[in-house]
Amino acid sequence: MSTKMFVQNFGRFLSNMVMPNIGAFIAWGFLTALFIPTGWLPNEELAKMVGPMITYLLPILIGFTGGKLVGGDRGAVVGAVATTGVIVGTDIPMFMGAMMVGPFGGWAIKKFDEAIHGKVKSGFEMLVNNFSAGIIGMICAMIAFWLVGPLVDALSTALAGGVNFLVNAGMLPLTSIFVEPAKILFLNNAINHGIFTPLGIQQTGEFGKSIVFLIEANPGPGLGILLAYMFFGKGSAKQSAPGAAIIHFFGGIHEIYFPYVLMNPRLILAVIAGGMTGVFTLTIFDAGLIAPASPGSIIAVLLMTPENSVIGVLCSVAAASAVSFFVASILLKTQGDTDEDEDALEKASEAVSNMKAASKSGGAQEASATVDLATVNKIIVACDAGMGSSAMGAGLLRKKVQAANLDISVTNTAINDLPGDVNIVITHKDLTDRAVTHAPNAQHLSLTNFLDSALYDGLVKDLVAAKTAPVVSEEPVVEAAPEVVEVADNKLKLSESNIILGLKAKTKEEAIQLAGEQLVKHNYVSAEYIPGMFAREELVSTYLGEAIAVPHGTVDAKKHVLKTGISFCQYPEGIQWGEDEDDVAKLVIGIAAQGDEHINVITAITNALDDEDAIECLKTTTDPKDVLRILGM
Repeated sequence: MSTKMFVQNFGRFLSNMVMPNIGAFIAWGFLTALFIPTGWLPNEELAKMVGPMITYLLPILIGFTGGKLVGGDRGAVVGAVATTGVIVGTDIPMFMGAMMVGPFGGWAIKKFDEAIHGKVKSGFEMLVNNFSAGIIGMICAMIAFWLVGPLVDALSTALAGGVNFLVNAGMLPLTSIFVEPAKILFLNNAINHGIFTPLGIQQTGEFGKSIVFLIEANPGPGLGILLAYMFFGKGSAKQSAPGAAIIHFFGGIHEIYFPYVLMNPRLILAVIAGGMTGVFTLTIFDAGLIAPASPGSIIAVLLMTPENSVIGVLCSVAAASAVSFFVASILLKTQGDTDEDEDALEKASEAVSNMKAASKSGGAQEASATVDLATVNKIIVACDAGMGSSAMGAGLLRKKVQAANLDISVTNTAINDLPGDVNIVITHKDLTDRAVTHAPNAQHLSLTNFLDSALYDGLVKDLVAAKTAPVVSEEPVVEAAPEVVEVADNKLKLSESNIILGLKAKTKEEAIQLAGEQLVKHNYVSAEYIPGMFAREELVSTYLGEAIAVPHGTVDAKKHVLKTGISFCQYPEGIQWGEDEDDVAKLVIGIAAQGDEHINVITAITNALDDEDAIECLKTTTDPKDVLRILGM
């Protein structure tokens, strides 16, 4: 593993403990800014909540989240218990300690569960689970109290002393030399929430505010870059800069200016200069924030600014913008014409997308493992949510595996739920890197179409050959499917009210919107599910091939599913769905799933793929009864 990859992995893990709890930090920040004696609306009674929240609530939330990341729900409980030990063992806000003992508690209970797996007698599971969590939690809390607490106390004191030394020596602006380039490498969240947030919270507890909250989150340097492109840029970079500036400054999406720096690497000098100026201005005014500003927009920054720091913070943002703009303008005006072409921004944006994907997936770019096909007994087709795309792919492959008389389990799941004992994982090419991080010992196959029959046929042939079974023929191994699929009474039913035929749409966005509205209309989901469908489409196309698209929500959007259901929308003239001109969808099936009740519909569709007449009928029929007949509903 490369150093960059290790830093990204470690930083991502730290930030993942903080990011889910940012809302709690903001709530504490508002209480602090408003009601402490130096706040906007001093209130002695309401200010009593500030101390307990910073001392107990916030560290326990971090410990809970860290434990859950490592050991699931049981790890979360043990991590929270362990965190109380490190809190009581010190006199300072114990955020760093929580980041240590929370994951440690999750690891401890996870190792215990692995050790006793399959060894607990039936009927004793609950007893063992409860007492093991309690005992291990107690031991972890004691270790945290006696060892981790004093160690982190000393470490926090040293780090805080280092920050104070830099401030007193006027050297704190030098941190921008490291922070600004690291942001371009997508280490911004790791730096801000993994390092600066714990330090800042500790300083806020002592001084009522902290300068470190604004070292990374200051929107000034990025704004200066984008303003320079607005005035002195060329081509598409100049045209897109105004919109990017609005999104960056008011929306707090700093990643949007990264391509503008990557397309002209000399501009890293401008953001460093802007960052240093912003930090220097904060030190001059003795200004800071009372909580992390997330996202780093000017709105979030001002909301987290105490009354006595408003002028200093505004001057810091303005000065950082001005210096970054000045330096970037000089660099842009003095560069040769050959330094910037029309494709530069596009190439830089692609580089940013690749780096962002690497930072989120842990940078899993290495080749996947190779397994002995003769020993394969579990294959999983995985997608982001584990609902539509992977279910149809798994259904198609399962038929081929069964037709070849192979005793191999073929299922589908979400990438984040991949088990460690899977032999082969099949995913969309844009998701393979993520899948490798969750199942590193499996062999990974990438595809662009989850209904890629040729890939499945080739895999089945290789499996049959490896298992010394009779050699399969060159023809695809497909079992003839009946036109009507029998469906058990307890499975999801498709009714005529869910079927809309003869539709027209100019874009896939219109089709996704309608599919989502139908799900809302039939009380399958709340309206908040629809944005999740668009987010899922941006992640990876839901076009499966064979003129079929199955738009559905992300994993996070599942919380808006009221009950499992589908909507069936037919577009006889087709909709351009993917980048390839052949990616034209005529059947758009919206999916909302809590469990696996929708799988029977997916299975019926994959079965129908074997019958060209049936598929053609689904694309062109004007009678909903034809759809019900073919899908066996």
